[in-house]
Amino acid sequence: MKPERELEILIRAKYPILFVVSWEERRVESEVKSICEKLNRSMHTWSITQGMRPAVTRTSGPDKPSALSPELEALALAHEAPEYTVFVLRDFHHYMKDPRVSRLLRDLGQRLRGRSQTLMLMGPVLTLPPDLEKEVTVVDFGLPGADEIEKKLEQVLETVQDNPKIDATLTDEQRELIVKSAQGLTLDEIESVFARSLVETHRFDVNAILEEKKQIVRKSGLLEYYPAESKLKDVGGMEMLKEWLEQRTSSFTDRARDFGIPAPKGVLLIGVQGCGKSLLAKAIAAQWNLPMLKMDVGRVFGSLVGQSEQNMRKAISVAESLAPCCLWTDELEKGFAGLGGSGVSDGGTTARVFATFLTWMQEKTEPVFLIATANDVTKLPPEMLRKGRFDEIFFVDLPDLDEREEIFAIHLRKRKRDPALFDLRAVGAETKGYSGAEIEQIVVGALYRAFAKGRELEQTDLLEESRAIVPLSRMMEEEISWLRAWAEKRTRPSSDRKGD
Repeated sequence: MKPERELEILIRAKYPILFVVSWEERRVESEVKSICEKLNRSMHTWSITQGMRPAVTRTSGPDKPSALSPELEALALAHEAPEYTVFVLRDFHHYMKDPRVSRLLRDLGQRLRGRSQTLMLMGPVLTLPPDLEKEVTVVDFGLPGADEIEKKLEQVLETVQDNPKIDATLTDEQRELIVKSAQGLTLDEIESVFARSLVETHRFDVNAILEEKKQIVRKSGLLEYYPAESKLKDVGGMEMLKEWLEQRTSSFTDRARDFGIPAPKGVLLIGVQGCGKSLLAKAIAAQWNLPMLKMDVGRVFGSLVGQSEQNMRKAISVAESLAPCCLWTDELEKGFAGLGGSGVSDGGTTARVFATFLTWMQEKTEPVFLIATANDVTKLPPEMLRKGRFDEIFFVDLPDLDEREEIFAIHLRKRKRDPALFDLRAVGAETKGYSGAEIEQIVVGALYRAFAKGRELEQTDLLEESRAIVPLSRMMEEEISWLRAWAEKRTRPSSDRKGD
């Protein structure tokens, strides 16, 4: 049920005290005003800075100024007010711990019950003492949905349509992308970011909206925002995984919902270190044109009792408020290290945080695509690998000859060199068993060699540098062989390896 509809029903049903949880005072009060006009009721608002507006005349007691504190005076005025009135008290979460406020609210609950009078407390944070739990009804007034955002977009379009300097033309796909990108922002933020976009680029720019979302992530302190830099074409090999991702490029659109396709849940990338799992994770968000958030599980854990669980819920809430988006957790097994013995070492905190995360993975309804990477599969709990947590589990192996050749070409182009000037087939054959990260270091090391000798990069520099590096596959040959054997029948390969 939409929150404005819920508020109307509760007011008509004569619920005495409501607590509206919202950051958007103006939007909530606008909806309440519309409800009051519809139900023929008078509306009064109160804040610590502005007092009661419009003023309420006392029906009893002295007319001289009250000796009560402002918040108690506001409740006293509501206590004496006639029927068919609605009071909206702003930022009242600050006063809920005062026993005098609590007692007066309980008295009000008894007095207003059955009367056509509603007391509406409002604040961005719900702080409800136990003795008020049965007296107060909580309404979560969520952020604006797609319909409200589209309505705001139409208002802005009407305002600028006659301005020759602004390109106000939008295709259906662009309109849907803008509306979905703006989800997670308040109406005031949406209005501001639309104005910023028109001032900067003279059109509606999705990047300006994503920049505003970056501010939300930064304020949370629990997640990091990654700008879209790499695309799938910047990742060498993994053609089967790329094909799987490209098939889901439009999976967050309304057209996909109408077709009966649910929003994808996520993907787990398991494999050898340095083979491009993290690079691919960042490329997915850029390919799908979605904001990319990174969760460092270490930031979630706090020193106070219950703080870690609260931080996890807050991080999930921030991610869901920015949906559709991608949420990346790197080296997942290290984030929840020691899970098996956590009941002894940390009082079960890790287990409870992990349980919260696991439940969200299974039950989440918001389009948050989880991208998790892991190197040591033995440290992953089995419940994490169960079907339903992820859409698919991919194994990322060391690149074969064709993939190594492609990776060399990518890194040479990134450093302004023409791959056609080098025999990459020969260099690829020389680097059997090397990971993508090691190939990148070969290119970087070869450039250092050439620069130190005062000449341009040559084929011999690449060959000499590749022979100087000892690959991880040689140092950890047994572990990699075991990992390949484990993944063969349990995961999906990221590429169709043709061998060397």
